[in-house]
Amino acid sequence: MNDRIYATDAEKLAVATAEALKGQAEGGIPIGAALFDEEGRLLGSGHNQRVQGGNPALHGETAAFLNAGRQKSYRKTTMATTLSPCWYCSGLVRQFNIGRVIVGENENFFGGQDWLVENGTSVTTVNDPELIRIMHDFIEANPELWNEDIGEE
Repeated sequence: MNDRIYATDAEKLAVATAEALKGQAEGGIPIGAALFDEEGRLLGSGHNQRVQGGNPALHGETAAFLNAGRQKSYRKTTMATTLSPCWYCSGLVRQFNIGRVIVGENENFFGGQDWLVENGTSVTTVNDPELIRIMHDFIEANPELWNEDIGEE
């Protein structure tokens, strides 16, 4: 584990954004995420790899969660994600009681944010203009792939 402390939401979101850009550069869906402990140490990060890995389960949040490895508890962890978590990833947050989620943007897709809040998860939405643009441009250029990712016809 890295001892660097990511103290601010902006620093945490920057890790997730770097992952999203990495995924985009690989030809994938530009969604990234990172999981931090209560002090702000990075536990794991990852990006959506549905295209690159041919794996429908590797959304950004699940990749970050897997890369973080086992934790005794997730209640005091923070998940930073570039896009509002879909229902699948919202379920992961609830299943493991991740205490806080930082959302880079929810203009292009809202996901299960309200449900998370209703069930005790703290959610902070940034709505970063650059993340909004990146996702908008991707969805516009790849509507079929985007619909596949969110389970739409």
